[in-house]
Amino acid sequence: MINFITPVRQKIILALGLSMLLTTTLLGADNPKVDGNSTVEDSLVIEKLEKWQDLKFGLFMHWGAYSQWGIVESWSLCGEDREFINRNRPVDKYPDYDQYKKAYRNLQKTFNPLQFDPAKWVEPAIKAGMKYVIFTTKHHDGFCMFDTKETDYKITSTLCPYHIQPKANVTKEIFNTFRDNGFMIGAYFSKPDWDSEYYWWPYFPTRDRNANYDPLKYPERWQKFRDFTFNQIEELMTGYGDVDILWLDGGQVNPSQNNQDINMPGIAQMARQHQPGLIIVDRGQKGPYTNYETPEQRIPETAIVTPWETCMTMGDQWSYKPFDNYKSTHQLVHLLVDIVAKGGNFLLNIGPQPDGELPAVAVSRLEEIGEWMSVNGEAIYGTRPVAPYKEGSVAFTQKENTVYAIWMEENEGEGLPGKIVFSKLQPQKDSKVYLLGYKQACKWEIDDSGKTNIFIPLKAVKSPPCKHAYVFKFVL
Repeated sequence: MINFITPVRQKIILALGLSMLLTTTLLGADNPKVDGNSTVEDSLVIEKLEKWQDLKFGLFMHWGAYSQWGIVESWSLCGEDREFINRNRPVDKYPDYDQYKKAYRNLQKTFNPLQFDPAKWVEPAIKAGMKYVIFTTKHHDGFCMFDTKETDYKITSTLCPYHIQPKANVTKEIFNTFRDNGFMIGAYFSKPDWDSEYYWWPYFPTRDRNANYDPLKYPERWQKFRDFTFNQIEELMTGYGDVDILWLDGGQVNPSQNNQDINMPGIAQMARQHQPGLIIVDRGQKGPYTNYETPEQRIPETAIVTPWETCMTMGDQWSYKPFDNYKSTHQLVHLLVDIVAKGGNFLLNIGPQPDGELPAVAVSRLEEIGEWMSVNGEAIYGTRPVAPYKEGSVAFTQKENTVYAIWMEENEGEGLPGKIVFSKLQPQKDSKVYLLGYKQACKWEIDDSGKTNIFIPLKAVKSPPCKHAYVFKFVL
């Protein structure tokens, strides 16, 4: 984790628990964590990170030829024995690994997502209140969803039936469409490439996710892989319009892991020459090329001062899976609130179908999240954490001198109670408290034990302005 503190953030940190609207008792509240020992010095990167932190909610998409089988992306090619690495599809037809690997690669020859239209993707994302997008330009299997010159294993190859379509360079189409609708643009790119002979050399077996040879023993081969990686990233940085985030996956590709040094200083310098202010996320690494952290499928226990983002699936799997188990809107709203209260962004992943459509259930979830955001978005966008971040079912956010208390109903559909109680934050004496979506101010008091009691108008209890979570705004 990098130690990134801008002058703006320093003011925010000093203000935690010291809002003009609130008196903070800080009973047992943790202070935000500061991890790592690196500092971002590029003023353009700092400026873009501040902008990115204001956005709070983004769309992640894992999509490739593998979507046709409905299997987990890439990992069935790996020799590691893990619970998510399986070849259940189609195990009966390809029980032998070499046969399976060949069949997997041949998915390129049948990938034909004729229903792909990025305009149909951006619309539900806008409705949900999402503000940035990260798209998988290339996952570990090496199949490129952009028109690279470095390999023919790509969607624009003549081997792929979709190459004749006008939107065959799907990365460009997605980036242009989302950018035109005001989204920040992020390119996911896998540092390992399991299709490249310069990473998985056919001369040796592939035992795990790493390069299957020692780069120090075969430096010329490894240099070819470094050049291959550099060139592909430069293609993305030069041919796809303004890119805000380079989101690098495959943290094992680093100098300390089997000598897999791909020259991150050179890549970063090149990328920022083409894209000034580019945010770089070298996942799993500490240092100047990890401008924000990306906890996967989890939320930190408490607030973190440095920029961070939880990346999480809407279903159980990153890529498309038929009949996947999708999280409810209730769960997703609570996840968003929890993440934002602790100072993070929520990058929510959806796996598009093999035909190019988004799953109907995912679109429905986005629309329902959007209904909640249309009422309560001001307590999400542009906010920063305020201690104690969470107290039981109440989460807190702060925007300049305004503080929001977000009460999350424990059971979906139970609605608003007649009274909300918390103890670690107290409105100042002359403050007014409003329920977002309801015009009338709420009565409140500090009881003899020092607890804040907010009384909900009966009309709001009977006809609440939203579902799942309710926001109380403190106004002096």
